[in-house]
Amino acid sequence: MPVVLREAWATLVPDPRDRHGPLPPLMLALTVVTGLVDAFSYLLLGHVFVANMTGNVVFGGFAIAGAPGFSLLASVVALLSFAAGAFSGGAAVRAARTHRGRQLLYALLAETAFVTAAMVVTLVSGGPWTGAVRFTLVALLGVGLGVQNAAARALAVPDLKTTVLTLTITGAAADSRFAKGPGSRAGRRLLSAAAMMLGALCGALAVLHDLPAVPLSAAVALLAVACACAAVLARSDAPWTRPPGA
Repeated sequence: MPVVLREAWATLVPDPRDRHGPLPPLMLALTVVTGLVDAFSYLLLGHVFVANMTGNVVFGGFAIAGAPGFSLLASVVALLSFAAGAFSGGAAVRAARTHRGRQLLYALLAETAFVTAAMVVTLVSGGPWTGAVRFTLVALLGVGLGVQNAAARALAVPDLKTTVLTLTITGAAADSRFAKGPGSRAGRRLLSAAAMMLGALCGALAVLHDLPAVPLSAAVALLAVACACAAVLARSDAPWTRPPGA
C-alpha cells in the first residue's frame, strides 16, 4: 500500500497504542464542522468567517479600503467572539489538564451549546439574516469555533488543527522527500484539507439549494456524535490520555 494511503488509513483508523489514540478521526470530524459553519457564515452572513480568522483580518482590510460586500463590524465581531471562545476553551481544557479525553469532552460540550444556539436562531428567525440577528449568529458561531480551536491547540494532534490549513499544506510540500525534508506526512495532511473541503462543499450545496439551516444542523449532528465519543473517551486511562510532556 502506498505511504500516503497508509498514513490516511492510520489517521482514520488509528492504532489504539498510538500516542494520540482515537483523537485523529475526531479532529477530522471537527475539521468538517469548520467547513460547514464557514460556508454558512460566508455565504449567508455577508462575507465573514467564524472559524478562519486570517480571512477576517484580510476582510477587515478590504472593508476599510471600501471594497463592496465586506463589513468591518462583522469582521471585528467575529474576531472578538472567536477570542472570547478561545479564552473559554483554554479555561475548559485547563480544568482537565491531566486527561486529554476530558479536555476534549468539556470543550465539545461548550462548542455544541453555542452552535446549537446558532442553529435555533437560524430556524426561528427564518432569514434573511441581517442586522442584530446576523451579528448574533456571527457571535455565537465565533465563540463556538474559538472553543474548538483552543481545544485542538491543547490536544496538539499533529497536522490536525481543525481550522488552520496554511501550515498544514506548507508542511506537506516543504517536508517532502523531494525538498530533502523528513517526510511530508501527506496522507494525514491531505486528509485534513479534504475534510475541510468536504464540509465547505456540503454547506455550500445546501445554501445554494435553498436549505440554509442544513449546514448548522449537520454541524450540530457531527458535534453530538463527537460528544458521545468524547464521553466514552473521558473514562479511559490509556496512555494517550496523558497530555504531551506529562
